[in-house]
Amino acid sequence: MRPGSATPRCCRPEFSAIRCLIPTVERVWQSSLQVYGAGKVWKQLEREGVAVARCSDERLMRRQGLRGVMRGKVVRTTISDATAPCPLDRVHWVFKAERPDQLWVSDFTYVSTRQGWLYVAFVIDVFARRIVGWRVSSSMRTDFVPGALEQAVYARQPEREDALIHHSDRGSRYVSICYSECLAEAGIEPSVGSKGDSYDNALAETIYRLYKAELIHRRAPWKTKEAVELATLEWVSWFNHHRLMEPLGYIPPAEAEANYYRQLAGRSTTVVA
Repeated sequence: MRPGSATPRCCRPEFSAIRCLIPTVERVWQSSLQVYGAGKVWKQLEREGVAVARCSDERLMRRQGLRGVMRGKVVRTTISDATAPCPLDRVHWVFKAERPDQLWVSDFTYVSTRQGWLYVAFVIDVFARRIVGWRVSSSMRTDFVPGALEQAVYARQPEREDALIHHSDRGSRYVSICYSECLAEAGIEPSVGSKGDSYDNALAETIYRLYKAELIHRRAPWKTKEAVELATLEWVSWFNHHRLMEPLGYIPPAEAEANYYRQLAGRSTTVVA
């Protein structure tokens, strides 16, 4: 190196320190099921106490060829039954809840496999966007979507004295007698979108876009129903317990619920004292 010449960037101490973070960045990206982009990798590094500028994180990911997934559009699955009686719309496009088990939303989507089409239904708790029930089926029988609801009720055990609303679009499977009976038996108030457009169940549509982008499209082609079920089980568990959600302040759904109950317990202790 000539006297007075600048030190090459790659030889600078600060660059060497950043380069040492490559294994950490790769670990975070791998643990996200390889779906995080630079923004969420950077947020996860922050949560772990790793100090790095976002631009440096972006540069390291670009250098290693690490990319996040891109969301696509979800095909609408609503098949309305104009003759079926519909419950009132109790949501009116306001997908917010002040506590867990106050408002659930449900919908289903299609998955193509070499054995034919599959149908995946989710039940989502609006408070923390947690998936509380799901079901994969090879047919669209009317008992398909109640399976996801039954799983949600079993997992959550909602209190009957606390008002819980279940919202769906106007799809015939969600206004069927079978589904209505399942809701009534669990003490859940039904709600059905009144317009029949994509805004009727916007939150569920958002979760399905993530599901399709982060799992289904990325790992296609799918061979069997069993493969989709196993992968969906893995993705739902990761989504609930590890996926950083921007609307929640970049924390996972399970952590958001735990924070709520911790604060609730703290207020109760203060009142008793």
